Amino acid sequence: MDELWNNIVDRLQDFFDPVTLSDLLAEAVADLVVSLVVFGLFWLFWRVVNRLLKGLLRRTRLDRTATSFIETVVKFGYFSIALIYTLGAAGIDTSAVLASLGIAGLTIGFAARDALSNVISGVLIFLDRPFVIGDLVEIEDRYGRVDRITLRSTRVVTRDGKMLAVPNTEIINKTVISYTNFPHLRLDVDVTVGVSEDLGRVRQLLLDLVADDPDYLSAPPPRIAVTGLNDYNVALQLQVWLDDETKHIEKRFELREGIFVALTTAGVDMPFETIQLRPVDVSLEEGAADGEG
Repeated sequence: MDELWNNIVDRLQDFFDPVTLSDLLAEAVADLVVSLVVFGLFWLFWRVVNRLLKGLLRRTRLDRTATSFIETVVKFGYFSIALIYTLGAAGIDTSAVLASLGIAGLTIGFAARDALSNVISGVLIFLDRPFVIGDLVEIEDRYGRVDRITLRSTRVVTRDGKMLAVPNTEIINKTVISYTNFPHLRLDVDVTVGVSEDLGRVRQLLLDLVADDPDYLSAPPPRIAVTGLNDYNVALQLQVWLDDETKHIEKRFELREGIFVALTTAGVDMPFETIQLRPVDVSLEEGAADGEG
């Protein structure tokens, strides 16, 4: 027992020997300095590579979505290699670290399955292209312009200037409405008029409203559809195709105001739902009245 204790004491004295500690500290500081220098060189080289990559992508004339995706993948791969070399410069056995990743990968996968799902969904969004950067989209009643697509989320800027970071998994599993995926967009604006109004006259007033506006297409032509025959009004819908689909919000507001002004100026009745009460005279028959008396 004494021999074991003396052995432990000797080992502790050797480990905490000032000369040994100074050698270990000097070696650690040297490894740290070397690793920082190596990472700094990788960082400086990345700035050159990133500039060359951006210039190359501009010459290929790829769209913003493709260039953003390629830049993200290249950056991730580059700094993964930089991290391995930095750890090696610090004296860490990177081969052992890489070998352990296979075992740790399962644990990490279960712990970060949501993040990994978003990464996979980001790749699928790039391959499937339901929208691209700059498109106007609606995702679960959230409308805005696609500003950026990353491996984890899609950034959407709303009409009031808010930034929405929508997880890519949610986009893959939800219905996405794109307002700019096709060259033209049809505006449908509803209006009601009185049941006694001349529909031909009303139709001409609405068509004249959009006839001379260059923002609307003449082919297919605008049309007025009767969408409902109600007890108190007739429901109509103005259907007109936009030349520039990105203007659909302001043009819809403009049309609603223009329709109201045009119809009221022309004296067209636009009734709202009302309940009319009429007095009814109730008279008892003479015989019934005598019987009650």
